[in-house]
Amino acid sequence: MAYVEAVVRHGQIVTAARAALERRGIARTSLRTVASEAGVPLGTLQHVFPSKEALLRAVIESVVDEMAEVLDATSPLDQGLERAIRTTLSGFWTHLVSGHSNLQIMQYELTTYALRTPGQEELARWQYERYIAVVEGWTRRAAETAGETCAIPFEQLARVIVAGIDGLILQHVCHPDESRAERDLHVFIDTVVVLADIDS
Repeated sequence: MAYVEAVVRHGQIVTAARAALERRGIARTSLRTVASEAGVPLGTLQHVFPSKEALLRAVIESVVDEMAEVLDATSPLDQGLERAIRTTLSGFWTHLVSGHSNLQIMQYELTTYALRTPGQEELARWQYERYIAVVEGWTRRAAETAGETCAIPFEQLARVIVAGIDGLILQHVCHPDESRAERDLHVFIDTVVVLADIDS
């Protein structure tokens, strides 16, 4: 087998793991399954990821990085916090929720798997800490760039946003209805803007 740089191999395996997890779910995805999906020997995969938990953490990191990229790409930081909230949450839904039910189900599975696996509870906590940190980052940058203040701490605003979006996603995954989801998302966004009570 031709030599592949470690960082490339890492990315290749994580991509394969995400594909397998989205298609098969955690219970039916083993390291051997991921190795086959990635086209690498099991030993090579285990050299990069010695355990399933290490691989799942890398998958979560990949998902969070993708989320951060979408938020950064859709957030107009120079137009104030309200505009950032409205544009960014709509962009997030369009790019990562609508038509991506398997991706969202995988993320919920990762959370419940960690919570139900003794010794892995920290992985679920870390997963949500990363989500919140990403959201806190773009809301804070949007407000500070525009010289605005938020009525509540940015970390709290981020927790509320993550909680609300989580609930909307779960309802949409259980009962896909794009028009209803769009209406509910707009109501939620209006609620977040009121909660932030932005002052310039």
